Amino acid sequence: MRENCLKMVYELAKQDERVVFIGSDLGVGVLSEFKKEIPARFFMEGVSEQNLVGVAAGMAMEGRVVYLNTIATFLSRRCYEQVAVDLCLHNVNVRLIANGGGVVYAPLGPTHLAIEDVAIMRALPNMTVVAPADAAEMVRFMKVSVDHPGPIYIRVAKGHDPVVTSDTGPFVIGKAVPMRAGDEVLITTTGVGLQVSLAAAEKLATAGVEAAVLHFPTVKPLDTDALHAHAERAAVIVSAEEHTVIGGLGSAVAEYLAETDLLNGRRFKRIGIPDVFPSIYGDQNGIMRKYGISADNIAAQAQTLLAGRPGKAVRVAA
Repeated sequence: MRENCLKMVYELAKQDERVVFIGSDLGVGVLSEFKKEIPARFFMEGVSEQNLVGVAAGMAMEGRVVYLNTIATFLSRRCYEQVAVDLCLHNVNVRLIANGGGVVYAPLGPTHLAIEDVAIMRALPNMTVVAPADAAEMVRFMKVSVDHPGPIYIRVAKGHDPVVTSDTGPFVIGKAVPMRAGDEVLITTTGVGLQVSLAAAEKLATAGVEAAVLHFPTVKPLDTDALHAHAERAAVIVSAEEHTVIGGLGSAVAEYLAETDLLNGRRFKRIGIPDVFPSIYGDQNGIMRKYGISADNIAAQAQTLLAGRPGKAVRVAA
């Protein structure tokens, strides 16, 4: 996913003289063709992420569209004041390409796990938050990223993830993508959570439960029209994401459901990382499984919610 994202920055730069790339200690081979062919718009600034955000803001104020790439934890934690004051307050056209969203950097431990980045960025006025599910969706997003007004936080997954989206049209920032139909359970998800959510819907189907999957590649602004239409048809709503349950997609969904009184007898569950710093070292899939961000747990939680309704019994696969 990251490779495709950066390749698209190079392609966009060849087409549009406004496009500039800024990196933070990313290695000598990153975007080598860009550096060779368009050196005046290529900057590798080293381990100085807060300064990079200020540089990007200045360039954007002069009419550039800046793509800034570094690790997600650095952008969301270390640079928060600069992102808020330099980018969002001035509503400038800087695209923050955040490597390793979620628990991608599991071997490096809690200091490098961006488990709250969506919540942090979602809280900022003028910030758009995007989390494509796979490399193909990332390419579609990048094609429309240049002319979007204001800053964008782009959550980048590990890479080489299975392609689970389909090229049915251009990416529309702010629009959800219905991935599967069903009228009993609604599973809302974003980013690589789409993979496990689709697998969970398959498991529910074997138990005779119809589950819709609604993918939010844009977490902010939230597509409340799509959410409303799908939620009205469901008895149970589950939100699944590779993120803390506090402040991410699940919170955004819950806020809308509560404020519009759409819960009204419907049962709702957020699935994600609880209010902890993950204490284990390992791999991304292992940490996701530990905290229930898995097809088995999503399906089980949906069935439990269905069974908990008055007069309803759980259905299990044979």
